[in-house]
Amino acid sequence: MQSLIVLVPGCLDMLTGGYGYDRQMIAGLRTRGWSVVVRELDGSFPYPTQAAREDAARVLSAIPDHTTVLIDGLALGAMPEEAWRESRRLRLVALVHHPLAAETGLEPHIVRRFEDSERRALAAVRLVIVTSRTTAEGLAHYGVRPDRIEVVEPGTDRAPLARGSQEVVRNLLCVETLAPRKGHDILFRALAEIPGTEWRLTCVGSLRRSPATVQRLRAQLEADGLEDQVRLVGEVDATTLAGHYDTTDVFVLPTWHEGYGMAVAEALARGLPIVSTQTGAIAELVGRDAGVLVPPGDADALTAALWRVLVDDDLRTRLREGAKRVRDRLPSWQDQFARMADVLSG
Repeated sequence: MQSLIVLVPGCLDMLTGGYGYDRQMIAGLRTRGWSVVVRELDGSFPYPTQAAREDAARVLSAIPDHTTVLIDGLALGAMPEEAWRESRRLRLVALVHHPLAAETGLEPHIVRRFEDSERRALAAVRLVIVTSRTTAEGLAHYGVRPDRIEVVEPGTDRAPLARGSQEVVRNLLCVETLAPRKGHDILFRALAEIPGTEWRLTCVGSLRRSPATVQRLRAQLEADGLEDQVRLVGEVDATTLAGHYDTTDVFVLPTWHEGYGMAVAEALARGLPIVSTQTGAIAELVGRDAGVLVPPGDADALTAALWRVLVDDDLRTRLREGAKRVRDRLPSWQDQFARMADVLSG
């Protein structure tokens, strides 16, 4: 039996794309006969307290020699010394969804600190697993050779095609944690420039990860008079989320940066037209036929894209047909479980 220990910061049950990927892979490896033990580190990573780092060091030191240890990059990038201390006796593997320094809104000195810390941490591991080719290419900046990187993209569950709002008013859906990197402020600014009230936006995603961001966004909606057209519903269960997807006409993600874009893939699996940004693997996922992509942070371009998709029924129909074709090409989770097992066994 193959065995693996997975280290994640905080609670594995958190409803984000990265933790969702981790949960899926852990469950998938177990169904393939692997023994997978999860160790939850302190939730302060990637800004660990001294106590959090000492606890992480104790967890690592207690792991038997020659064990394969998969460490989520949200923790690994902030603990280079701890990784190096155990690197000779453990088979350490990094799982990088996106580099820590790629987070939006960081002060320059924090960016430099993260870049230095993650560069040293990645040098300590035997292998780096990333979730997109774009992230793999970006790790050249961190001195990681291509032969030390393996790409294991997320899978996507098969889902029924969305039926849409079936009304004159078009439903927009955004599924992401409300945090600076996700660009909700850009989306709200873009929507404020669209005349009329024949659209509604539902934002699904945690309201607790960045309270200051949520406070600013609520103030922005009030100032622009959009409170009646934009709903911030927070985290929802799978059944409720499926209901939101089913009644959506257009999926929108105004993100500044993504490693992969799992929410975009999930929307494509439902045949939804996409309006998003040219970052991470999103352009590769969406292609030319399933959506309209704009530069990150460009509110004017986002306004124009949303306006076109909302008012042009023929365009929306063409994008839906394109999304259906992409839907058939998305890798399944079963495919990716097998890929992860092969990579970790190598």
